[in-house]
Amino acid sequence: MVSKPHGGRLTSRVATGKRREHLLEEVEELPKIYVNESLASDIANIAHGVYSPLEGFLVQEDYLHVLHDMRLSNDVPWTIPIVVDVDPSEISGVKAGDDVALVHNGKPIAVMRVEEIYGWDKKEYCQAVYKTIDPNHPGVSKTIRRRELLVGGPVDLLNELDEPFESHRLWPVETRVLFEARGWRTVAGFQTRNVPHLGHEYVQKAALTFVDGLFINPLVGWKRRGDFNDEVIVKAYQALIQSYYPKDSVAFSVLRMEMRYAGPREAIHHAIVRKNFGCTHFIVGRDHAGVGDYYGPYEAWDIFFEFPDLGVTPLFIREAFYCKKCSGMVNEKICPHSEEDRLRISGTKLRRMITDKQRPPDYMMRPEVVEVVLSFDKPFIE
Repeated sequence: MVSKPHGGRLTSRVATGKRREHLLEEVEELPKIYVNESLASDIANIAHGVYSPLEGFLVQEDYLHVLHDMRLSNDVPWTIPIVVDVDPSEISGVKAGDDVALVHNGKPIAVMRVEEIYGWDKKEYCQAVYKTIDPNHPGVSKTIRRRELLVGGPVDLLNELDEPFESHRLWPVETRVLFEARGWRTVAGFQTRNVPHLGHEYVQKAALTFVDGLFINPLVGWKRRGDFNDEVIVKAYQALIQSYYPKDSVAFSVLRMEMRYAGPREAIHHAIVRKNFGCTHFIVGRDHAGVGDYYGPYEAWDIFFEFPDLGVTPLFIREAFYCKKCSGMVNEKICPHSEEDRLRISGTKLRRMITDKQRPPDYMMRPEVVEVVLSFDKPFIE
């Protein structure tokens, strides 16, 4: 049996039938809030149950509870405030109870019933979510540029977003059917924003040893400069899964959701999201969702002990390296040899080699993956 959705039920806020027809008739006359790609993705993720139990953007009571207690006002664990920001001039005359159109790329994608309009302290948000107000942190930098007011209320999705990777995208209602059809009672979710190297493969296969299936769910969408671009990640994983995983042991789907680089809080958020997809377990990486040195290497592990009611089991699998004496990928718990025998996989070194069009050695990355990555002139976000 796959996991129960977070909060007990899978949310659906996709308008259909006469309800959609009615909203489409009135949407052109509604006040408009213009949203960027990241917020548009949040709207779609709310509507399709990725963010269950949320039915819309947070009202102030829930926002403050999440910020200070890492729980919704009903005590359900939730660590990242999902909010939409607006300029005061954008909602002049709008009040609680009104409907507004949420517009992306010139097209209304959803209607929102306004429950509350409220102010927010961006520094307070940054300190709570990112544990820093340093503008060099990518999440902080993005937050301080956001607009002055927040609007809370439920959304109804009218039009789906364009998805370049539609053939590789599954929503929670679909993954749950897939897992059941394959007879998977236990599923480990794996979050990534990188192309796979042998350290990732080691962690994934270590988890797969203990569960029925593996759900690889890379993020596509906004990431910081220097991260791998989306197409490289998708094609690299296709090559890896096809060549190195047993048939029907892996489900692969992209998830259009921005990286917030919120470290421990984001690790919990990622686990909740994969729980909604049906995962019973979630692989928590070293410095999960981290950036720079803002978080300790295993801080994202420790935070899970604060949530015994999370409803998804974290898998803490140690960082892997190649040991010359062991002749394979191992970790510190199972390898007795000294550091001079260990070849560690450095993400910085990998990026430098790829930038210089050099082939990473076989202990770092599968040759099929290397071929994919080196086939791109610009594999990184610029």
